[in-house]
Amino acid sequence: MSAFVLPVVTLWRRECVRFYRDRVRAFSSFATALLFWLLIGFGLAGSFHPVGMPAGVDAVEYLFPGTVVFVVLLTAVVGTFSLIEDRRAGFLQGVLVAPVARSAIVLGKVLGGTTMALVQGAVLLPLAPLMGIPLTAHGVGLALLALGLLALALTSLGFVLAWRMESIQGFHGIVNLILMPMWFLSGAIFPLHGAAGGLRLLMRLDPVTYGLAAFRQGLYAGGVEEIAPALAWGVAVAFAAVMLLLAVGVTRR
Repeated sequence: MSAFVLPVVTLWRRECVRFYRDRVRAFSSFATALLFWLLIGFGLAGSFHPVGMPAGVDAVEYLFPGTVVFVVLLTAVVGTFSLIEDRRAGFLQGVLVAPVARSAIVLGKVLGGTTMALVQGAVLLPLAPLMGIPLTAHGVGLALLALGLLALALTSLGFVLAWRMESIQGFHGIVNLILMPMWFLSGAIFPLHGAAGGLRLLMRLDPVTYGLAAFRQGLYAGGVEEIAPALAWGVAVAFAAVMLLLAVGVTRR
């Protein structure tokens, strides 16, 4: 047991320390999402009225949960940059030839990225009451659980995409092609029920949609149900589990 847990904890700690020592990297993902929320939210506040949300919700409030998820996504992506850097520095090769299970390597690195993404997203939660979103202990707990599932899923997905990438520039291109559209189609900017038919289908096929729905339901204590809670949470759990298993699978090839 210790032969499995020790490398997991060691790699997890290394990822966390490495990320927060690079303060520019840690700050940039948080500040980018915050600026995006302020500029887009206040820019649309007078003309954007989302369908299916409680009465009196403006663009700034509606965009808030999506902005938190955006922070989680950016931090998860930034965290998986370390995989490419470790390969180029030779650290990854050293870890792979060590007598350590591949699943322990994946779990350590993914949990490190998940922790960083969850912490970065949670930092924004105290701003929710300023947007008119009341916070309760139960709601915050559910919201953090949903963020944790999203962070785990997105970090694992980033790990899969970065595993065979040779350059950070190439990884940026993959992120722009896959992860950013997943966020745009999640209902972060416009609601599911207000989208056109074809776009609505894509949004329903996007697993991030369900993670964001679970997060919103936690923030609003179940008062927002564009998607049934059981379906939202079920898909969020399945997304995290499948991505983690896929991350383990690619390291064994």
